[in-house]
Amino acid sequence: MSQDLKTPPSAAPAEASNRVTLGWSNRLLARPEVGALVAAIVIFIFFLVVAPAFRSPASFFTVLYQSSTIGIVAVAVGMLMIGGEFDLSAGVIVTTAGLVNAMFCYQLGINLVVGAVLSLVFSLAIGFLNGYLVVRTGIPSFLITLGTFFVLQGANLGVTKLVTGSVSTPNINQMDGYKTLDAIFASSFKVGSVTVEITVLWWFLFVALSAFILQRTRIGNWIYAVGGNADSARAVGVPVRKVKIGLFMAVSFLGWFVGMHTLYKFDTLQAGNGIGNEFLYIIAAVVGGTLLTGGFGNAIGVAIGAFIFGMTSLCIVYAGWDPNWFRAFLGVMLLLAVMVNLYVKKLSTARKVG
Repeated sequence: MSQDLKTPPSAAPAEASNRVTLGWSNRLLARPEVGALVAAIVIFIFFLVVAPAFRSPASFFTVLYQSSTIGIVAVAVGMLMIGGEFDLSAGVIVTTAGLVNAMFCYQLGINLVVGAVLSLVFSLAIGFLNGYLVVRTGIPSFLITLGTFFVLQGANLGVTKLVTGSVSTPNINQMDGYKTLDAIFASSFKVGSVTVEITVLWWFLFVALSAFILQRTRIGNWIYAVGGNADSARAVGVPVRKVKIGLFMAVSFLGWFVGMHTLYKFDTLQAGNGIGNEFLYIIAAVVGGTLLTGGFGNAIGVAIGAFIFGMTSLCIVYAGWDPNWFRAFLGVMLLLAVMVNLYVKKLSTARKVG
């Protein structure tokens, strides 16, 4: 008597995946801001040891204030770099905004609030022009904004000297509208025995807003897409030109904001200020994990990069060292950050074959 032997059907082979399953440590390292955070902790501990003056709460909040004056503009510069572009005119836009407000109102005798609004419109127009020229001509933003930098630098000095007879604005603290704008842009308040500058709070607010836009909104997805590959982004319906122009205008807006702070903090403004700060904004973004090639980075990393800048620039003085070493430190940090960022980018896009 025979029995039929039935062979069970063989299981279908599992589909191979090309994506690497990264461990928690690699996933953590793939975050853009992690390298900057580790560096900030190490530098913070180092200066606690070598600079006793840094150990007081007042010194820490002074560092936060120093960081905020760079960090506010760096927020927008970081977003622009994620979008694949640069703005070398960001530093002089800060000064231009303050000069327009001060000289326009002083010469015409109008309220400073009106002058601040006109200064904002002027600053946004510069950002729009930068973005428009980049997207319409195809000329690299490095060259477009370098040209804007020289135009504004010369105009700041030339027009100020022509109008006032010197290279600084008149003192504005007796003009109408001063108290209102001073309260918004340059006031401070006490927390216990510590004085906190309002720009620190504005900085936190702008970082939070940038983080929300980049991580939680369609515009944030567009920014990453444009920076990663503008042609591919355009093919799927992303308004590439509008995104880039908007990012340049964001840089100008926050440049205007810091220009208002500088003017109302010191009541007068030197026409040659701001030159070189554009590199500090870029360094803060790069140290914070933003790739120079675009498409990668976040707002928290940029904020940490700005904090490293503020902490180092002041703590070198607190430690009693020659402040000239600060520039050497910036160069080393920039080179290290570029190498770390490239490694982090490889981790975040890791794939396996077969």
